[in-house]
Amino acid sequence: MSSDPDHFETLSDYVTTLEVAKMLGLAVRSVQLMVDRGDLQAWKTPGGHRRITRESVERWIENSRANVTGVAALHPTEKPRVGRKRVRSHIPRILLIEDSTHHQNLVRMVVEKHFPKVDLHIADDGVSGLVSFGHLQPDLFMVDILLPGIDGATLVMGLRQHALFGQCQLIVLTALSQEELAPYAYALQGVTVVHKPQMVKELPGLIGSALKHLLGKSSAAHPTET
Repeated sequence: MSSDPDHFETLSDYVTTLEVAKMLGLAVRSVQLMVDRGDLQAWKTPGGHRRITRESVERWIENSRANVTGVAALHPTEKPRVGRKRVRSHIPRILLIEDSTHHQNLVRMVVEKHFPKVDLHIADDGVSGLVSFGHLQPDLFMVDILLPGIDGATLVMGLRQHALFGQCQLIVLTALSQEELAPYAYALQGVTVVHKPQMVKELPGLIGSALKHLLGKSSAAHPTET
C-alpha cells in the first residue's frame, strides 16, 4: 500500500474505504482486508485513513465478475438494488458460493433437474460472492463453510446482519463432521446445514421448501422429476 498519492491526477481518482464498502455492499473491515491483501491499490493519509484508487476497484469488480456465472458486471457507480420488493413474475434466484467445481456441478445438476425455472448463480470465493449478493439479492443463499479469502462462518454472520438480507433463505454446505463444525456453531444457530455427501438427496426438498413462496406449494412439495 503506497503512502504517496502524487500519482493520482485528481481527487476523483480515489475513494474512501467507506465509499468502497457501500459500492460493493461489504463491511468496512472486509474492504480493509482487501487492501491489506493487495486486492485493492491504496495509500494512507497522514491521519492513517486509506484512500483507494477507483481504477483498482473497477479492475477488482471486473475480475470478480469473471468468477461468478450468470452475473452481469456492476460498475462502481451503479448502486445495488435496495429492498426486496418482488414482482409477481419474479424468477427465483439462488446464489451458491462454493470453491469446489465438483460440488458446484452437483448443485447445478440438482437445480437443473428439479427446478428448471430457478436462476442459479455461482461464485468461487467469499468476497466475489458478497459483491454478487448485494447485486442479485437472491431468494436462497447457499454457502460452503470453508472458503478461500473469507471463511463461510464470517460471511454468514456478516450477511445475516446485512440490510439487504431481508427474507433470503440460507443453506450452509459442509464436508466437516459435527465435531469439526463445533468452532463454527456461533454462526450456524438456526441455519440449515447440509453435509456434502447428502447434497443430492437432501437439496431438492430443502430448496423446494425455501422457495415455496415463489415456486408454488405444489412444485415445492413435489420437485420436478426428469
